[in-house]
Amino acid sequence: MDIAKRFVSNPLLRPADLTATIKGMEIACLLNPGVFRYNNKIWLLLRVAERPIQKEGIISFPIYNEEGKIEVLSFGKDDEALDASDPRVINYKGQDYLTTLSYLRLVSSEDGIHFKDETEFPPIFGQGRLESFGIEDCRVATTDEGFYLTFTEVSPIAVGVGLRHTTDWKTYHHHGMIFPPHNKDCALFEEKIKDKFYAFHRPSSPELGGNYIWLAESPDRLHWGNHKCIATTRKNSWDSTRIGAGASPIRTEAGWLEIYHGANADHRYCLGALLLDLDDPSKVIARSEAPIMEPIASYEQTGFFGNVVFTNGHLTEGDKLTIYYGASDEVICGAEFSITEILSSLKSSR
Repeated sequence: MDIAKRFVSNPLLRPADLTATIKGMEIACLLNPGVFRYNNKIWLLLRVAERPIQKEGIISFPIYNEEGKIEVLSFGKDDEALDASDPRVINYKGQDYLTTLSYLRLVSSEDGIHFKDETEFPPIFGQGRLESFGIEDCRVATTDEGFYLTFTEVSPIAVGVGLRHTTDWKTYHHHGMIFPPHNKDCALFEEKIKDKFYAFHRPSSPELGGNYIWLAESPDRLHWGNHKCIATTRKNSWDSTRIGAGASPIRTEAGWLEIYHGANADHRYCLGALLLDLDDPSKVIARSEAPIMEPIASYEQTGFFGNVVFTNGHLTEGDKLTIYYGASDEVICGAEFSITEILSSLKSSR
């Protein structure tokens, strides 16, 4: 079941629409934007993945070195120690490397369809050892105190969740890693519940457990505890292998509505929804049995990594939910939903 109303003008942004920020690089992918309103415009905080312009017979990729400068590593494609079977990750002599380096970049729009670069607002790059492979998939929580950015910090030693805060999108307060490895897909609630802050996150383990959605609470958005697993993968389902939270949940009269992504063993990514109790969001009221959005458009099926729809940013206006999403790990698209229709599609967990 796919109830998304895709924008006719999809894809809204392609890699060729922007110029690479890093000298000597090309934009390989635009992915999974955070979304917010600011200065009477709609803004996307894109994940931009860049790589060196590739040469015949050689695979090259960028990393931050110990001095915080970008360094390019290159290996021959015929090197027996190289495993480049996954377009996103390569392995060389037992060490994993990302094929691209991701950073965050702002674009804005007057109408939510036509977006342009905002050179007045600088890109956000990874900093330090824990972000040496870049930063990815930022969620933006809009609060009375400004904007809180939660994103994936990637390095050779860890994948964890970082936090930054801004009020003007030019200066940032860095709070470091707030959820330790291995963790990602962190979305903050935009308001308190009974004087506590809440967040979704996704710890994972190669042994026990799995790629599930967890809930945590905090007195200050920095120190998190009372972790609870609220949703797991489902065998023989569209979300059988991994699930993760999208953007901040939406308050409705029926409960907190959270749009999440799920993937199966074939790495086919779809979107579903969870409905949580307003007073105790660890209680799941209902959940999608079938996806509310599947990769069925051509631009969602073919690309850098095909058969993917992935969102971590949206806007609401009355009953209308507008999501912006990454398709096939390459282009940025938009779609609309009726919140009422999503709620009606959910199956009770009680």
